[in-house]
Amino acid sequence: MSHSFTLDGQETAFVPGQTIMEAAQAAGVYIPHLCHNPDYAPHGSCRVCLVGVGRRQVSACTTRVMEGMEVDNASESVQANRRAVLQMLFAEGNHICPACERSGNCQLQAVAYYTGMLAPHYPPFFPRRPVDASHPDFIIDFGRCILCELCVRASRDHDGKRVFAISGRGLASHLVIDSPSGLLGDSCFAAADRAAHVCPTGAILPKHKGFERPIGERLYDREPISKVGDLRAHEDEVD
Repeated sequence: MSHSFTLDGQETAFVPGQTIMEAAQAAGVYIPHLCHNPDYAPHGSCRVCLVGVGRRQVSACTTRVMEGMEVDNASESVQANRRAVLQMLFAEGNHICPACERSGNCQLQAVAYYTGMLAPHYPPFFPRRPVDASHPDFIIDFGRCILCELCVRASRDHDGKRVFAISGRGLASHLVIDSPSGLLGDSCFAAADRAAHVCPTGAILPKHKGFERPIGERLYDREPISKVGDLRAHEDEVD
């Protein structure tokens, strides 16, 4: 028996148990997201994947598809709420895109362009957060962390190490490192770890290389994230 729901007015097949995100991706429809990764359990922390279902807006990565469900993924109302979420993420961190090594290959930046968020809206907090350069191969700029927990989940579920965790609540929430000193260089983190390559921003960056591919020629400079997807972002660095 086939199952279907309506996605932006189009009848779309799904498999029972799938989330809206999974069914949309299977159908080749892009839903913007930051904290979602198909390798890990849905998290629903970034709320960028908001879609309309009836009179509500829900996260596509955590909401199961139901027979006959009508999903709005493209209306201006949905996009406006996504932009508002992104505007807050930009305001809460130090995202200086023109000077960032990740520019053009950053999922946060690419999703902002996709939703039409082209300029700041809220006054930036300019938080004073450290840069940890203690590791021989990677640095962490905590000012660019958006608390998506992808590195947390990758280290725990893929690498089996639990290098990262989130501490605090609300505005006091922040990424922490499990090491005696709290520094990355004193942890068991390695360049080959999956956690080193899942960050959707410029928070975790490799050392000893920078701007090897000129801005203007990078992945999302050439095509929008809706066309090339986010899972190629880091693969593109080594092509």
